[in-house]
Amino acid sequence: MNKKRLFSKTLLAATITLATQQATAAGFQLNAQSATGLGRAFAGDAVIADNASVMSRNAAAMALFDSSQFSTGVNYIKTDIDVIDIKYTGGIATTTQHLDDTNNSSGTPVPNIYYVHRLNDQWAFGAGIYSNFGTTNNFDDSFGGQDKFLPTAKQFGGITEIKSVNLALTTSYRINEQWSIGGGLDIVQGSGKLKRNSGSVIPGKDVGLDIEADGIALGWNLGAVYELDERNRFGFAYHYSPELEAEGDMYYVNADISNDKLLMPLPSMAEFSGYHEIKDTKFAVHYSVQWIGWSSFDELNTSSGERLNAYEWQNGMHYSIGGTYFLNDAWTLRAGYMYDTAAQDELTSISVPDSDRQWLSAGASYHFAKKHTVDFGFTYLMGSEVSVTETDDYNQVLKATTQANAILAGVQYSYSF
Repeated sequence: MNKKRLFSKTLLAATITLATQQATAAGFQLNAQSATGLGRAFAGDAVIADNASVMSRNAAAMALFDSSQFSTGVNYIKTDIDVIDIKYTGGIATTTQHLDDTNNSSGTPVPNIYYVHRLNDQWAFGAGIYSNFGTTNNFDDSFGGQDKFLPTAKQFGGITEIKSVNLALTTSYRINEQWSIGGGLDIVQGSGKLKRNSGSVIPGKDVGLDIEADGIALGWNLGAVYELDERNRFGFAYHYSPELEAEGDMYYVNADISNDKLLMPLPSMAEFSGYHEIKDTKFAVHYSVQWIGWSSFDELNTSSGERLNAYEWQNGMHYSIGGTYFLNDAWTLRAGYMYDTAAQDELTSISVPDSDRQWLSAGASYHFAKKHTVDFGFTYLMGSEVSVTETDDYNQVLKATTQANAILAGVQYSYSF
């Protein structure tokens, strides 16, 4: 068995998640930049600008503020991943085993903090810390079978724990009453813990992959806002995501490969949003269309120039629509719906469950004092069932059905100077 080839097959299912995201959007994109946006399924978030968190979606929208802004909050993400109808075929006699269904659940808090400083009528500057990337999907040690004489399916499960932090530095400039532009830098720090069993029954050869690595990459973003009038406006933003070089303690079986680096391209994103207040009512409608460049995951390479494998992800789309009702001076109510498409195409995995997903969201803002606001957001995310087939280099095959759902709840505090 070619060691590099086996390494690439094992690494493929694991490291693909190091550059991808929490189970809250297709392709594991993390949509949790604010509780305010969460309450409307992030519909219109590139142009609404109801607090400083808008800088995470569109830097140009900072020009819409009349004063400096501060906002901070946390979204809690509870994921629920079912793997059912599991069949594993392997070994010399190609024995088929029916494995027990498993459920992997996890809860993760995702904090954020933003500040927008309005310098004058034209210029504003912002800084923010939030997350765009992260996932947790850990299989129990018992997954894959315990037979001492038959190969097990442990190499298809394992541990996947990924975190990222995005530091954004942005600026906006108001050209005139209709047009504003903006842009900035994104400093992305990512870290991950990945473990995979080799599937071997030979003592001392059962650890296929053991990685604890991190890296830093630099991206950028550009945006624009067009105000048709005081009730209607549009926003567009593009976020360029870089290739992340991760390094740290990395082992394959008994081999130390820590001197190499994993090169993982992150997906760039483009978003168009609209916001419209309906005249003589207390109601506004807003929407977003977002493109996510998952096709950048065409193949996985190392810094030494080795092509590990192809995984053929496809570009994704988000479509969201929402409404806001201005109940009174104290309360604002909102709701939204999002549909986002799967990033995975032909190649699927139980360790990276992915599917088309639907969001049902609701939220509210309470202006409890002058210049002080607290926001609440809640989302129920429903993923579709996906039939998964995985094959390793020993021609061992695992077939299963996966479904990933999630509940997100958030709170946000904002202050207007």
